[in-house]
Amino acid sequence: MEKERGRSWGRIIFFAEHHHHHHRQIHHHNHHDQHDLVRGKREGEDVGEGSSSLQNITTIIIAIFIIIIIMISMILFVEKEMGKVLGRKASAVCRKWRKGARRSLARRERLSFTGYRMDDQSTARLVSCAYSLRELDISRSCWGCQITDNGLYNISLAKCISKLTSLSLWGMSGITDDGVIQLVTKARSLRHLNVGGTFITDRSLSAIAANCPHLKAIVLWCCRHVTEEGVVKVVRECRELESVNVWGVRLPRNCIVALLAISPALQIKPVSLGITLHPTPPSLPVA
Repeated sequence: MEKERGRSWGRIIFFAEHHHHHHRQIHHHNHHDQHDLVRGKREGEDVGEGSSSLQNITTIIIAIFIIIIIMISMILFVEKEMGKVLGRKASAVCRKWRKGARRSLARRERLSFTGYRMDDQSTARLVSCAYSLRELDISRSCWGCQITDNGLYNISLAKCISKLTSLSLWGMSGITDDGVIQLVTKARSLRHLNVGGTFITDRSLSAIAANCPHLKAIVLWCCRHVTEEGVVKVVRECRELESVNVWGVRLPRNCIVALLAISPALQIKPVSLGITLHPTPPSLPVA
């Protein structure tokens, strides 16, 4: 009996210890699960906070980008509007400048394009605005003046040409008889004409003789294509002629005598022809 009673107490103690150990294990597992749950909640909160921070950063970047675009748009708009304003002001200044230049040009009595690289259009345009023009010089310069017959034709259409008293076409190798004839036909008030160094012929001299009755001086320097006939025609028709420069022109000596016979007071240049330029005119027969 005592043995059985000892065994029963042993079993009770064993089951009690086993139950206590099992309860401790369950408590330990529960405590571990609670710790994992807390740690998971913290990690979830950390992840949530990270995601929220990323969203905030993205929002800020987008807002900054939008602000930059708006600022650029405003700057471009302001520049455009300022450009319009400045353009209008510049246009107004240009218009005033052009008006002033035209008024100044309209009062000019003398124009000289010597030393400038002029062409047909620019020359004709300027001459057409010079309503009071009396003297025109478009002589060849060291840079070359690109005037052709077309330019002389356009110049002849200007209103001031009929009042022109002095014209210099010296050295203009690009012009021919056609351009010179067109111009002198309209310039009937010419008193001084310089066509030296050009390639004109007697055709131009015939036009000069027919259309320039008030001519006082003409320069035919090195016009090697004119002849005695053309020069005599000019001296005969232009009764007011006082001076003629025939340096380099191939004229026979008896031509000089014939010219002086037509106009005894005529000054013929140069004075290196080996003859007397002002001989006593022959006596006229008495009727």
